[in-house]
Amino acid sequence: MSEGFRIVAGFPEALRREAAALYFDAFAAKLAPIMGRDGRAQAFFFDVLDPDFCLSAVSGDGTRLLGLVGFKTADGALTGGGMADLARHYGWLGCVWRGLLLTLLERELEPGIFLLDGIAVAPDARGLGIGTALLDAVEKEAVSHGCPTIRLDVIDTNPRARALYERRGYEPVSVEQLGPLRHLFGFASATRMEKAVGRAT
Repeated sequence: MSEGFRIVAGFPEALRREAAALYFDAFAAKLAPIMGRDGRAQAFFFDVLDPDFCLSAVSGDGTRLLGLVGFKTADGALTGGGMADLARHYGWLGCVWRGLLLTLLERELEPGIFLLDGIAVAPDARGLGIGTALLDAVEKEAVSHGCPTIRLDVIDTNPRARALYERRGYEPVSVEQLGPLRHLFGFASATRMEKAVGRAT
């Protein structure tokens, strides 16, 4: 742990707005074409982010959110919410097509595999080791859940993230091509990467 930040379970409720903005900004390339950039997406995530399914990096004094990593289990996910939540921000007509497209980005749970639900580091906090610290922490979380394997997915337009994952021992398993949908989501493929982390003893 660096003197400048610490890793905590969840995120402080006082920093919920920062968490929503950080999450959306990290994945805006694929989310903005569906959810827009008019503030409604951040408001949606403000409502639905569940701190029970993430770990965060906060500044030493606890006043800033520097990064977070979410995960998905049978009990829930960092980015929960449903059609009613979308409708609250986009109206029922607007939520129907958005909901259908967002389901295309969903990944199903698999036995023994701990599924990451996104990792984000604030732009001005990059290079401080926060991404590595979050991965270390979430790998321990996977072990505590009895999962021997941890999985994440990285899109082809984010080589910096993929390089970090490879340095951390994640290996590519498969590649999913989006085909014509690449024009909508802004990326052509997503690589599934996995790492063996062992079991809880």
